[in-house]
Amino acid sequence: MPIYEYKGLNSKGKAAAGVLDADSPRSLRERLVKDGIFLSEYIETRGGAETRRAGQQQAGSREVRFTFLQSVKLLEVAEATRQLATLVRSGIQVTDAIGAIADQLENPLFKKVLSEVKRNVSEGSTLANALKKHPKIFSDLYVNMVASGESSGTLDVVFERLADVSESQVRLRSKLTSALVYPVIMLVMSFGIVLMMMIFVIPKITELLEQMGKELPTATKFLIGVSSIVRDWWWLLILIFGLGFFLFLRWKKTEEGHQTWDRWTLKFPIFGRLFREMGVARFARTLSTLLAAGVPILNALTIVQNVIGNVILGKVVENARDAVKEGQPIAEALKRSREFPPMVVHMISVGEKSGQLEQMLNNVANSYELQAEQKVTRLTAILEPMMIVMMGLVVGFMVVAIVLPMMDMSQLGQR
Repeated sequence: MPIYEYKGLNSKGKAAAGVLDADSPRSLRERLVKDGIFLSEYIETRGGAETRRAGQQQAGSREVRFTFLQSVKLLEVAEATRQLATLVRSGIQVTDAIGAIADQLENPLFKKVLSEVKRNVSEGSTLANALKKHPKIFSDLYVNMVASGESSGTLDVVFERLADVSESQVRLRSKLTSALVYPVIMLVMSFGIVLMMMIFVIPKITELLEQMGKELPTATKFLIGVSSIVRDWWWLLILIFGLGFFLFLRWKKTEEGHQTWDRWTLKFPIFGRLFREMGVARFARTLSTLLAAGVPILNALTIVQNVIGNVILGKVVENARDAVKEGQPIAEALKRSREFPPMVVHMISVGEKSGQLEQMLNNVANSYELQAEQKVTRLTAILEPMMIVMMGLVVGFMVVAIVLPMMDMSQLGQR
């Protein structure tokens, strides 16, 4: 069934736009008329081809759309998944449920994606395969859990669990973001203040000090030198910074660079432990969710390896998968790596022996997510006064470097 992106006017004369699927342009027009919308133009999308029409077909016409500027947030996916769980549990067909959700979405990209998913499923594709075509929106975890739900006939349960996982990730990201907003703003403002003083204030004072004709203190010379470099060579500094950042990203994309950087992140002072706890929480939450959905343990470990977000921890998970193939417990592979905390290894071992691995992993995830949130809060509380002190030291140095020669000038005037 074709998908149409339309534009028109509603009964109040206001512009209306959206995405709908219909058998033909005539069906599209009739459907919009029922909704009180007068169709002015539409785009038919099928198999990647797009043709623009305004009343009648205009051969060769194309509409430029900046879809690369659009994105789908994880929160939007979580909300849509929660609605899917409710609709499917109520006995509504999956295609009808997806269509109903797509009709009420405000995000045009997400609306289009769900419309394409509905079309693919209506044409005989499985829901998992239809979702797999949009990897930037639906992760491997999402797709594999949906595939498991389709095969077991428990899609409503799977959607509910996916919604829980997505909402948990959104909450953690939101707390991390909100906790770091104030320090980042302070850092940017501090850098801006110092930069403005270097470019506009220090040069004026430098002219005055040079007229004194007296030997300047070392601190003052240093400050004037830094100010001159920033004022005269700012373009070179930006070039060096930009080139350095580009080379860093290029190095990080290499296999060796990626591994080295991920190893460093786990050993960073203060922050390394936080990164490790977040990785452990992601490992436990993802594996627990997959096992609860009925995904085989080997497939679940493969997915976890890809979504854990750290190459070093991912390698540990890969070794654990190989150990499971040979009939060994997961806990043994995690213990040998020494990358997972002993408590986590112990809880997983108890879960494997008692047959409650899913529940143990869920407990680990809850515990480490809570620890990560608390650690971020504490780090934020420490960072704020540290940044104030650092800013005070920088500004204090600048003031001393300026005041010292001024005091000398004042003493000479008194004599």
